[in-house]
Formats: sequence, C-alpha cells, structure tokens
Amino acid sequence: MAARLHGTAATGRRTGLALLVALGCSLMLSACGDAHQELQEWMDQQRREAKPRVPPLLPPRKFDPQPYMAVRDVEPFSNQKLQVALKQETRQPNSLLAAEMNRRREPLEAYPLDNLSMVGSVVRGGRPYALLRADNLLYQIKVGDYIGQNYGRITRITETEITLREIVQDALGEWTERMSTLTLQERAQERSR
Repeated sequence: MAARLHGTAATGRRTGLALLVALGCSLMLSACGDAHQELQEWMDQQRREAKPRVPPLLPPRKFDPQPYMAVRDVEPFSNQKLQVALKQETRQPNSLLAAEMNRRREPLEAYPLDNLSMVGSVVRGGRPYALLRADNLLYQIKVGDYIGQNYGRITRITETEITLREIVQDALGEWTERMSTLTLQERAQERSR
C-alpha cells in the first residue's frame, strides 16, 4: 500500500507540474495577444499612409520608317553570291576546291557527319570497308569514297573508326584541310549492359 501511495504522489506532482506549465504558457500567449493586436494596428496604419511613387511615363518617340535601299544589291547570304565565290575559288591555280568541284557528288555527301554513324566494318579481299547508317539505310564505303557536306574524303578505315579529310573555310575565309573521325557506334542495348 505504501508503494501505491508513493506512485499516486508522484503522479500528482507530475499533474501539478503539467498544470503549472500550461498556466504559464497561457499567460504568455495572452500577453502576446496584445502585442499581436498592436502589430496589426501598426501595419494597417502603414498601409493607409504609404503613397506609391511612380515616375510618369515618357511619351513614345515617333517612328519614322526608312525604305530598304539595298533591295537591288546582292543579298550577302544568297546562293548566287556563294556560287560566284566558289567559281572564283575553283579558278585559283592551287585551290583545294578545284578538283572537288569538277567531280561527281556521291550519295553520302548529302548528309552532315552528325547524321552518319559507323555501325561496323568488314574486310573483303584484303581491303577494309566500313558500314555507315544514314536515314535507317546501310551504306558500304571504302578508302577514297566521299562522305559529309565538307568534301570529306575517307583516308583510313579501321575496325573502330573512319578517318577522313575535309575541306572547310577558316575564320579568314581561306579553304583549309581538316582531319575528322567517325567512331563505331555501339547499340543502345549493348551500352546498357
């Protein structure tokens, strides 16, 4: 019985302590109520007294349309101007483009290199061939064939890549040779393994 009395006394102390804490919290909250009311009144007063300062808008300037005078001139990006420049370049004695302009274009020259992918290689009769995919069609190419839109001539074929020489314009407008490669593209299924 003494143990029971001891447990009841401890429970009573806890209850009294909880009541005391609850009473203290309610007193603090009631004190905050007045501060909250004061804050709300101050904010309402500030809203009433605030006057926005918007600078006046300037009237729009008068638009005077100007006629386009260069209509009769050759457009700087026209095909006509490009053809004239290419013809002038091919007339130069040591021009890289002279031989390229006089040959027949091959089917894979219609595609940019980004649209071509090497999907395999084979060796037939001791000669390496590469398999290229363009528009879901497979093409068999060999050294000396042309691909890409920059007069790309294939110089070497290995099991994993194609090396080609392209003719491109540099920043000064001069035609120069550039070496590029196409590497073997693995299937998406094999990459995910």
